[in-house]
Amino acid sequence: MSDFAEFSKLAVTLAPWRSKIVFVGGWAYRLYMYEPRAYKPDFAAIFTQDADVAFPERDALEGDIKKALIGAGFKEEPNFSGNFRPPAMRYTLGDEAKGFYAEFLTPLTGSPMRRNRITKQLEPDATQANGGVVAQKLRHLEVLLHDPWLVTIPAEDSGIGEAVVDLRIPNPVSFIMQKLLIRHDRVREKRAQDVLYIYDAIYLFSGAIEDELAPVWKSLEATLTDAQRKSITAGVTALFSEVNDLVREAVTIPTDRKIEPADMVKLCQNGFEELFGTG
Repeated sequence: MSDFAEFSKLAVTLAPWRSKIVFVGGWAYRLYMYEPRAYKPDFAAIFTQDADVAFPERDALEGDIKKALIGAGFKEEPNFSGNFRPPAMRYTLGDEAKGFYAEFLTPLTGSPMRRNRITKQLEPDATQANGGVVAQKLRHLEVLLHDPWLVTIPAEDSGIGEAVVDLRIPNPVSFIMQKLLIRHDRVREKRAQDVLYIYDAIYLFSGAIEDELAPVWKSLEATLTDAQRKSITAGVTALFSEVNDLVREAVTIPTDRKIEPADMVKLCQNGFEELFGTG
């Protein structure tokens, strides 16, 4: 089973909740190839074995997602990293999937601590049960849920013999801005990967920035806090004002193309100037 077939099986299984969930992370980036406004590249997207499924913090998900996933052949496994209670869950597709798994995410807003109803002690507000699954709560995830775009995996690519329609993914502006906002929370190698993600998103949608992405930025910016706006501005400056070690690391990640560090910085500078209306 190809990795697209695995993802397609996940998406089909989650069809009853499709209007409530957004596929974020590396799979959103891979699905940009099906967005009509994206430039069709001659290079492959970065491979990712996990699918991140996000839903709004305050939206109740009706039905039992866990039951649906297990019925489709997924196996539930707890993710004990962080020692959170309850632990977030991941859903693997068995040995044939070669490591493919899905995890659920929801925004962390407000205080990072909550009071345990039983012990009355403060504990990290790190997970949330909803729709039969336990999701990890992450800061700035709400940015990815703003004005999602729809894509369809055509039948010839899905790996399951049918089109997988109306998948919600983050718009490219939200995708880029969330990467900037979480930069301090990422380990070194992930930060370099995120720099490449930002570059690729700008590259893929470079022809749509003025007409399509700039209006999205204006609507997203209105929802951000002052601290988030300042962090985004600082992030653009820190990552793309000049060629730096993260940029040098980022250009070495792809194995099917060669990117000059100076070209990466210049394209991102021009893209942000056009997006923010400062060019």
